[in-house]
Amino acid sequence: MSGPISQREQDGTPRVALATHAGLPSLGDDDRLLMAALGARKVHASPAVWDDERVDWGRFSCVVVRSCWDYHLRPAAFHEWIRRLEGEGVAMWNPPATIRWNADKSYLRDLAARGVPTVPTAWVEQGDPTSLHDVLRSHEWDRVVVKPAVSASAHETWTTDLTRSADDESRFRALTSRTRTLVQPFVDSIVETGEWSLVFIDGAYSHAVLKRPRAGDFRVQEEHGGSAQVLDPAPETIAAARRVLAAAGPMGTNSLYARVDGCIVRDAFVLMELELIEPTLYLGTSHAAAGRLADAVLERLRRG
Repeated sequence: MSGPISQREQDGTPRVALATHAGLPSLGDDDRLLMAALGARKVHASPAVWDDERVDWGRFSCVVVRSCWDYHLRPAAFHEWIRRLEGEGVAMWNPPATIRWNADKSYLRDLAARGVPTVPTAWVEQGDPTSLHDVLRSHEWDRVVVKPAVSASAHETWTTDLTRSADDESRFRALTSRTRTLVQPFVDSIVETGEWSLVFIDGAYSHAVLKRPRAGDFRVQEEHGGSAQVLDPAPETIAAARRVLAAAGPMGTNSLYARVDGCIVRDAFVLMELELIEPTLYLGTSHAAAGRLADAVLERLRRG
């Protein structure tokens, strides 16, 4: 590989910001592995809190969006930050267009329209007066999951059923008054067998984990008591995840990193989420995964 690395260098060393949030200013274990791998490749990588006004983003060769795990709480500020970096000509990965598309779960509509098997979804627009009970009854769903269209780490995500839906109506109304809302049938395989997370680096499959919720819960995230086990998915599961990225077009296949989350339902992979903004990549679970991601960052720096 040859060619210029970047105009934004100090003493010939590319400078990479690993964007994080104020609650994790020194990065998590995952991203510290990436930082070390970049350092071994003569790239100076350091954490930078995305909404810290003291950060001079222009001094970085690029910004790699990593643990901005509070973006869904302040979406307007987050998107303004992206616009500002874009206006300053700061390279960002994943790029702004990908982040904008992926920040609202409406992207699932796009993927479903392109043939990706997804969980059936009732979309309740902000301010729509339709009752929760009517949503369940019209779709003939007994148990469902309710979540906002802009969310992360199962924030404001909860379950209900036909019996409890009337009691949950005020909670539902409070949510739909603020945002577009998804109502989806509960996927039993999440608690029965778990949810796969397949990690792709620069479009190539890297590794996977199988996540499971704690007993009595449905949320697989570690902050809610979930666990992740390193396992090799079946070849057809990997192939299905590749088709998800392909259906996303350049936003999927050209992403620096991507995590495809889904469950096996009746022997077929069903997409739950395509994570292109700030997913945990489980770099510590796979030998050389951090190095592969660092190599991908370096190659993009060289391409300019």
